[in-house]
Amino acid sequence: MKRGYVYILSNYSRTSLYVGVTNDIERRILEHKAGIGSKFTSKYKVHQLMHFEKCPDIDSAIDREKQLKNWHKQWKWNLIKASNPEFKDLAADWFDQEDIKAVRGRY
Repeated sequence: MKRGYVYILSNYSRTSLYVGVTNDIERRILEHKAGIGSKFTSKYKVHQLMHFEKCPDIDSAIDREKQLKNWHKQWKWNLIKASNPEFKDLAADWFDQEDIKAVRGRY
């Protein structure tokens, strides 16, 4: 069975959070950075990876996503702070602008 991931994105000013789930974290974050991840993340420029968790399978990742979506915003920030105290974009060096442009060109 395929591994799953649950992740939390934020915008540059750290005013919005987005919780998502995927079976391919790199592909999904690249889509978000290219502005094709979702309408919400595209509209509010929520594409900086603040936190992610590996799950043994996609079903457990979906369960964790549902749990996190029900959390208060401050609880999510506390979780992020525990693993990423400087609030850095964890995927900042995963892709270059050519990668992002290539993905945009496919859609």
